Amino acid sequence: QVQVVESGGGLVQAGGSLRLSCAASGSGFTINAMGWFRQTPRKQRELVAVITSGGSTNYADSVKGRFTISRDNGKNAVYLQMNNLKPDDTARYYCAALMSTTYWGQGTQVTVSS
Repeated sequence: QVQVVESGGGLVQAGGSLRLSCAASGSGFTINAMGWFRQTPRKQRELVAVITSGGSTNYADSVKGRFTISRDNGKNAVYLQMNNLKPDDTARYYCAALMSTTYWGQGTQVTVSS
């Protein structure tokens, strides 16, 4: 069993920054990639950023140049540094550990006020 826990969301003004953290715990697993996704009541869950165990990254076009994903393989942790936040970034952000099965966290709310 793998557990994924996020932290770091909150309320911030447009132009501000937040850093999300996520850690996966359990035993007997190897994570291929970890990623951040987001969802609002009006939109389906969408990819924000993903990073492989080798450090390759991929970002949604809407966050390129503003968000940075990083990873600590030893801690099975992933981070999302979000700069120059916009009201459109408001969503619930979910961390995912991508293996043969995808394990999801409960999500953390990010709200950006204009």
